[in-house]
Amino acid sequence: MSDAQMSDAQRIGAKATSGDKPIRLRDALRQARIEAADRTGVVIDLRDAEVARLEILNEALDPLFKEIPDRIDLFDRGISQGDTPRLWIDVVAHVVMGRDKRLYRFVQDTRFGRIVLAESHSVPPIVQAVTDYVARRMVEREHALVATPLPPAITPGKPRRGRGIWTFAFGFIVGVVALFGFALFAALRSF
Repeated sequence: MSDAQMSDAQRIGAKATSGDKPIRLRDALRQARIEAADRTGVVIDLRDAEVARLEILNEALDPLFKEIPDRIDLFDRGISQGDTPRLWIDVVAHVVMGRDKRLYRFVQDTRFGRIVLAESHSVPPIVQAVTDYVARRMVEREHALVATPLPPAITPGKPRRGRGIWTFAFGFIVGVVALFGFALFAALRSF
């Protein structure tokens, strides 16, 4: 193996084993930093690959979301780039990449936990699953918005004024009788 093919960490390790000089702390820290940078670079490359795949899926979903009428505001599509990049379809459903970073996983969060709606290594089956999901959500919305028939309204003929007075009079009489009965009961009990 030539010097060009050896990484810095291997060169430092080779120096330490050759017996020329003992490894100094500064060299060990440098080696640890190089190893950490190599690992971080791999993680960043993987995350960039995940985001790129999600962007490909997002572009494939553009025709579907163009068909949704503007008055329907159920869906808020976008890619979040946190620790785990996700392509959000709505508040409870999103696409996330599998562990191998090539598997699309379409999931929905429910009150009973997360359920997987579809998994595939290719874009078309996921697009179909998202299309089916969007259609079901739109039908649910229509059912929720269906107005139940209201009870027949009172015809605005004669105003019904005397009803409140009779209710008050009946309540007043019942209250007086109850108060009189309580006073009589208390008087008989004290004898």
